[in-house]
Amino acid sequence: MKNSVNLAGAYIGIIIGAGFASGQEVLQFFTSFGIYSVLGIVVATVLFAFLGMQVTQLGCALQTRSHKSIIDHICGRYLGRVVDVMITFFLFGVTVIMIAGSGTIFEEQFGIPSVVGAVVMTVLTIGTLLLNVNKIMSIISAVTPFLFVIMIIISGYSFFTSDLSFNEIISSSSKETAATGNWIMGSLLYVSYNMAAGIAMLAVMGGTFKNKKEAGMGGILGGIGLGILLFLINMGMMSDLKGIEGAGMPTLILANQISPWLGYILSIVLLGMIYNTSVGMLYAFTARFVASETKSFKISVIVVGILAFFASFVGFIKLVGTVYPVTGYLGFVIIAALIISWVRSKSNKRAVNADFVKY
Repeated sequence: MKNSVNLAGAYIGIIIGAGFASGQEVLQFFTSFGIYSVLGIVVATVLFAFLGMQVTQLGCALQTRSHKSIIDHICGRYLGRVVDVMITFFLFGVTVIMIAGSGTIFEEQFGIPSVVGAVVMTVLTIGTLLLNVNKIMSIISAVTPFLFVIMIIISGYSFFTSDLSFNEIISSSSKETAATGNWIMGSLLYVSYNMAAGIAMLAVMGGTFKNKKEAGMGGILGGIGLGILLFLINMGMMSDLKGIEGAGMPTLILANQISPWLGYILSIVLLGMIYNTSVGMLYAFTARFVASETKSFKISVIVVGILAFFASFVGFIKLVGTVYPVTGYLGFVIIAALIISWVRSKSNKRAVNADFVKY
């Protein structure tokens, strides 16, 4: 169970990143749809748990070192090539978004030029990737509990001190900030692009396990944890939807309304979560081309990290609103392939059991 919980924490840490913990993704894909956002979160939680279980168990079974082996397994040789290119491109894109997100926090919370935050995050990310996979997983897991505590405080305070009545809170919505046309598509897209980003590092972490049940339980617990965090952030933002519109980091706005000190604490935790995702994405991207723990890998990490830094100047909100939805549609291929793979494995088990009984 300890190994499963550690994996669950790393799963959560990789997925939530800048846009999740900051509230920007949650605002665009859930909160903007009002009370229907809760239904969307239920759908997302089930999918996160199921897909997390499937990816980690496949990673364990294949003892994978990069996402390519899993993609080839579930998609086949030819479709696998297309999906592999798509995931690899998105890994770099998410790294760029994480670096841009750190710059936004430095500017909005501390009044420091965003370029400074981007430089700091780039240096920390590159430096961390000199460590091995198990150490990286432990680092990623460590920050997650702090985010849970702070989100409980923020969402509870925002909900119970809101000037709006309960009926006004649950009826609030904002078409202007919505990334899609309806709540079900928002939920599916959210899971889709997160799995497109998370499958690479999740597969690598699953490959460090020898027991499929332990790996699968880590994926399930991680999915449930993601759902709880989604609900907390969503309820806090629904309590003050008008006040957070246009903000790059909506949860920081809510935290500062409670206390400037809580805002500073959350900023540090957010930077930790951004760091988590940045490390995971850059590692998985580079490991796709170069074997880890080699001199070539270290040189490649430095080069790719610098390229991601310069690409981050496009801007955090713009990147979240454009890169994620496009990749979300492409990520449906991965979800469909994972579900088909799961159905086939169950069918094969039933066939084997039937033959055994006949024998």
